Amino acid sequence: MAKQGAPEEIRQLEILEALESNPEARQVDLASGIGVAVGTVNWVLKRMAAKGFVKINRIGQWHWRYLLTPRGLSEKARLTRLYLQDSMQLYRQTREHARSFLCTVRKQGFNEIHMAGDSDSDLADICRLTCLEMGIQVAEKKNSSRQLPAIVIHGRELALSLPDESRKRS
Repeated sequence: MAKQGAPEEIRQLEILEALESNPEARQVDLASGIGVAVGTVNWVLKRMAAKGFVKINRIGQWHWRYLLTPRGLSEKARLTRLYLQDSMQLYRQTREHARSFLCTVRKQGFNEIHMAGDSDSDLADICRLTCLEMGIQVAEKKNSSRQLPAIVIHGRELALSLPDESRKRS
């Protein structure tokens, strides 16, 4: 799951979620599941154990069981709450920016746009919903020979790109 927030908190939440569902997960599997190095998982697990979030039991020569403690469950709940708050804030900000851009697009006389940049991202989906809400069509870029405004998405940033002819009109 893609998450916002501080990278360390994200890693910690992802590891806590994984350990809750599979206490005997191998560090290499945890690492590949969240896309970090095995050494990073090892470091995070040691820190969580030191803080009392995880109890580590050896069950074989190279096999470990990681149990979430009550403090660990509480920390997981706290991190989940922070993640949801960050997600909702990002959602609201994206909707606000998209609405502002679409009002500008309307004032320029357009009722259709296309998406550029990270057009398959969650932010692009939020922008598409905002377009639907405001009655503005989202054109397929490859099918559109006309010059249309574009909402350009790069990571968590949005920008509006207007065709040259509309810039001259304003």
